[in-house]
Amino acid sequence: MSNFVVYTDGACSGNPGPGGWAAILMAKSADKIIQRKEIFGGEIDTTNNRMELTAVIKALSALNKKTTITIVSDSKYVINGITKWLNGWKKNDWKNASNKPVKNVDLWQKLDELIRTHSVTFEWVKGHDNNEENERADFLARSGISNVNKS
Repeated sequence: MSNFVVYTDGACSGNPGPGGWAAILMAKSADKIIQRKEIFGGEIDTTNNRMELTAVIKALSALNKKTTITIVSDSKYVINGITKWLNGWKKNDWKNASNKPVKNVDLWQKLDELIRTHSVTFEWVKGHDNNEENERADFLARSGISNVNKS
């Protein structure tokens, strides 16, 4: 099994509006980064939360074998969704605490499937706080918006 650290981010110009997602995948051996890959993209009409979730999904989908991975995100929506809300949503037939359908259920279900394929931990990092990899992920996510706007 490999050890990976992945920084993810999503961005939106307007909410909803054109959006971008990004992930920086880093394979580690001991404490050294031995491989690094940046992926990003965008959608014409989306929301910030959908882009945050898409970034994590795209990162996990890029892995072709069972992996031990830490996802680092500045999205409390993603972190809380995975660590606090997901099990309750599943038990409640994908309804939230107010008994309303979970927003972005298609993405949450895909993410739920992917995290069962790997050994995943989630870590929150404060956004826009001079964390080099988080800042790079933010830049790439915004680049995803720019690419969508050009097409």
